[in-house]
Amino acid sequence: MELSIHALPIPDSTKNMVPEVTRRSANYHPSIWGDHFLTYATHVVKLNFIDAIQCLGVSYHFESEIETALQHIYETDYDHHDDTANDDLYTIALLFRLLRQQGYPISCDVFNKFTDDNDKFRESLTGDVRGMLSLYEAAHLRLRGEDILDEALSFTITHLESAVPNLSNLVQEQVIHALNQPIHKGLTRLEATRYFFFYEQDDSHNKVLLNFAKLDFNLLQKVHQWELSEITRWWKELDFAKKMPFARDRIVECYFWILGVYFEPQYLLARRMLTKVIALTSIIDDIYDVYGTLEELALFTDAIERWEISAIDQLPEYMKPCYQALLDVYNMIDEEMAKKGRSYRVHYAKSTMKNLVRAYFEEAKWFHQGYVPSIEEYMRVALVTGGYTMLATASLVGMGEVVSKEAFDWVSSDPLIVQASSVVNRLMDDMVSHEFEQKRGHVVSSVECYMKQYGASEEEVLVEFRKQVTNAWKDINQECLRPTVVPMPLLLRVVNLARVMDVLYKDEDGYTHSGTKVKGFVTSVLIDSVPTSTYKE
Repeated sequence: MELSIHALPIPDSTKNMVPEVTRRSANYHPSIWGDHFLTYATHVVKLNFIDAIQCLGVSYHFESEIETALQHIYETDYDHHDDTANDDLYTIALLFRLLRQQGYPISCDVFNKFTDDNDKFRESLTGDVRGMLSLYEAAHLRLRGEDILDEALSFTITHLESAVPNLSNLVQEQVIHALNQPIHKGLTRLEATRYFFFYEQDDSHNKVLLNFAKLDFNLLQKVHQWELSEITRWWKELDFAKKMPFARDRIVECYFWILGVYFEPQYLLARRMLTKVIALTSIIDDIYDVYGTLEELALFTDAIERWEISAIDQLPEYMKPCYQALLDVYNMIDEEMAKKGRSYRVHYAKSTMKNLVRAYFEEAKWFHQGYVPSIEEYMRVALVTGGYTMLATASLVGMGEVVSKEAFDWVSSDPLIVQASSVVNRLMDDMVSHEFEQKRGHVVSSVECYMKQYGASEEEVLVEFRKQVTNAWKDINQECLRPTVVPMPLLLRVVNLARVMDVLYKDEDGYTHSGTKVKGFVTSVLIDSVPTSTYKE
């Protein structure tokens, strides 16, 4: 029941009965802080909650809410990033990472307050492991020229590594995992399987959110299992394992690769298309790299250029099933796109496949001629044979209305983000696979080309290539800052392609030798469900 102050009027006669009191006043000025710390506390809670939602793999349910919250934070209290912001390293680094991930161009100057007069991070920060870990994760969003973030990464890696033996078991596990796989370069579904455990051990975790995320993971896993069963059935009917025993039989790994590009349920059609494309591309790659003679490869290249079923007659018998399957897959894509009035997209997809096969043939000629190109000539061709320009283009075909014709013109113009993703792809592949490939007979890799051209040792080449991969990631980060050339969902496909390379090729060629760590990745994401519990208020 509400009481109104108007319910009990004061008679006029009583007003004269109140004595007048003279009071002193010091004229104190009002609070200089206003609601600043109230707002700050709210923002810290929001930032932690958003981070948990993203790390648990359920942010795709709350994209508009997350955007609204981060936009508000960016445009209000933290718009100028001045000294009125708090001095907590963990929070500032988390704020920086979440805003940069969302495309907001927050300045790295927010970290200046944590450095000394020599622009080095203060040693007193090393005792704050939580803050150091947050800074480490934030530093992976760096751009070219952001020296303070280069320093931050070096500083945090050094001190976190030295701190590991003295940490509690749980924090130790978190730090070791982060040093091996930073959030920015991880795959959402795979990282969620690890984060469930860490988040559950946090006493402040949100039980409703945790259980929702677990249930969502398991439900979506069922969808992915069904998709993979359908794709596996298609693959088994092609019988490439028997017809082409020289080629890698990796349909499950191919699906895992594309699941890294987009796992969300609305991209079911796009996943099905792209998985079939990458699986056939892997077979074609092995035909050119491993099995075909130069004369046979010339015939196959010409058949791809013609792109018509009558060209199959000119091919050797072992090539025919692959060529037929390739045409069938693109016909399927064409039919799906025609239903939606988007047939124009298939032309772009075919065009990049033709470019890829031309580049495969160029490398095959180098091998058969024993030719070692300069590193510049090699990279011009090898950035194409890595396949990421083709996959980036094909990834957009089944995505829906968010992709326009202008977007296909953009991706076909070899934009910086695609170039950078291709550099990550090519150099990470070559660094871990060149020894194995040279032993079995393979065109020279970037490692051999660079060593010959500059008289460098293998270790010197690897150091140089790691720098180039680092710079490529900086370019990727730059291209994701607003204003972007195309919508963020399109850019994310290219970023995710680079992330898959970081996960699969960090220490070894996890695709070719898939019985090692990649088997565990696939098991975590596609086989093992996450244990759930009943939440009670």
